[in-house]
Amino acid sequence: KIANSNLHYGEGVSIRRPPVFNGENYVYWKIRMRIFIEAIDITVWDAIENGPYIPMIKDDDGKREKHWSEWSDDERKRAQYDYRAKNIITSALSIDEFFRISQCKYAKEMWDTLHVTHEGTSDVKRSRKHTLIREYELLRMNNGESISDFQKRFTHLINHLVNLGRKFEEEELNVKVL
Repeated sequence: KIANSNLHYGEGVSIRRPPVFNGENYVYWKIRMRIFIEAIDITVWDAIENGPYIPMIKDDDGKREKHWSEWSDDERKRAQYDYRAKNIITSALSIDEFFRISQCKYAKEMWDTLHVTHEGTSDVKRSRKHTLIREYELLRMNNGESISDFQKRFTHLINHLVNLGRKFEEEELNVKVL
């Protein structure tokens, strides 16, 4: 469960336009993008998650990629999902983030590049998770801190831990807040 952080994001909040990523709040953007893309077509998300469909042909040397002019209508339709995914991703990026992925050939490569850039490798994520768990264990309301500010800080921490794979029981979260 991901707690509500009460963040306000005006730009890109539309069912017709993808959420815009400017280099900040990657986790929030990543979750919204997945939902946005799946709502358009789950097969477009599949192209991002698993890579593009590449029509192949057998020849004397084994297998080779078909030139696009050799594609059947079905192959063209299946390959088109990656092109749609690339269009959605690039339409959702600020200029700096766009140039970070502009040389990527496939949507999966674009997505993975953004992921590693903004979340790190598995070793970085593991280290970050341990740091955040320690922060969670030591979390207390500061003197003079409003309940609202503490709730935002708590929610932000929980969301980051959930994104890194930490699971929480509802009761555990309730006890922690009390």
